Amino acid sequence: MYLDKQPTVIDAGVFTTMPDKFRKAGTDSQWAAANKPGHDVDSFIEGPAFDSSGNLYLVDLAHGRIFRITPGGDWSTVADYDGEPNGLRVHPDGHLVVADYRRGLVTVDPESGRIGSLLARRNAESFKGLNDLTIASNGDIYFTDQGQTGLHDPTGRVYRLRPNGQLDTLMSNLPSPNGLVLDLKERVLYVAMTRDNSVWRAPLTADGGVSKVGRFCTMFGTSGPDGLALDEAGRILVAHASLGQVFIFASDGQCVERIRSTAGPTCTNIAFGGDHRSDLYITESSTGTVLRAHLDLPGVAVPRAGWPDSITTER
Repeated sequence: MYLDKQPTVIDAGVFTTMPDKFRKAGTDSQWAAANKPGHDVDSFIEGPAFDSSGNLYLVDLAHGRIFRITPGGDWSTVADYDGEPNGLRVHPDGHLVVADYRRGLVTVDPESGRIGSLLARRNAESFKGLNDLTIASNGDIYFTDQGQTGLHDPTGRVYRLRPNGQLDTLMSNLPSPNGLVLDLKERVLYVAMTRDNSVWRAPLTADGGVSKVGRFCTMFGTSGPDGLALDEAGRILVAHASLGQVFIFASDGQCVERIRSTAGPTCTNIAFGGDHRSDLYITESSTGTVLRAHLDLPGVAVPRAGWPDSITTER
C-alpha cells in the first residue's frame, strides 16, 4: 500500500524543563561515560508515567534519580539511589515499577523513596541491562534487556514476568530492544529496535510464545526508535532518539502523523496524560525538557483490572 498523502505535522510545546537545582553538571556517571562519551551529561530523563492524581513520574538514567512533577509543573525528588533507572510504570497500589539498567526490575515507594528488588537476575545470571517495560491487563510484565547490543551483537532479549514469578524468554536475537507496547487486544507485542532503526511486530501465540515476527516499520538516523505508546485507534506512537520527533503509524505501518520537538533532537519516551488522556508528553533528554502535544485521539487507558493487589514482595 502506498502513502497517498503526507503525514500531518504537529509541534510539541514545552510543558516543563528540569530546574537548575536538580542538574548535575560535572558529576561522574558510569552510564554517561559508556553511552555519551565526551559529553558532560547533567541529566538524561526517560520513562514518563502518570499516577491516578495526574502527577508525572520520570527517571534520570544518568544519575540514578526518580522525579515527580505535579500537574502544575513543580519538580520534586522521589528517589536518589545507586542505580540506572530507565523504563517506569505506576502500579495500581501506588508503587512504581522500574526497569533499571544496573539492578533489574525494581519497585519504588513514591512516598518514602524505598527501593525494592522485584527481579534482579535470571537463573543466577545477570541481565545485560534492562531498558523498558509494559504491563498487560492480567499483570504480566514484558520488559527488554538491551545492554550494549546492536547489529554487531544481536543478542538482546525480551522477557515476560508473570504474577506467579514465572519468567519466559520470548526473543533472544534482538539488536538493541528498547520500548515496547501491546496492541489493543494484547495479542501482538511491538518492540522498538534502536540500532536496527525499526519497530518489530511479534504476534503472541496461545502457548505463550511468539511466531512470525517481522519488521512493522523501518526508520533512519544516527540513533533510532525508543519509547512506544498506543492510542485508542490502535495506532503506534514511536519516539525517535535522534530525529527529534514522535512518529505515529497506522495499523498497516503507514506514518500518518509526526510530532516535532521544539526543544532538542533526543525524544526518548512518551506517555499519554491530561484530561481524557488526550495530551502526549515527551521526554527530550538532551535538554531535560518535557514536551506536550494535544492529539485528536486519546491514548489507551492503563490496563489494571487483572493486576495483582500488590507487587511489593521482594524476590
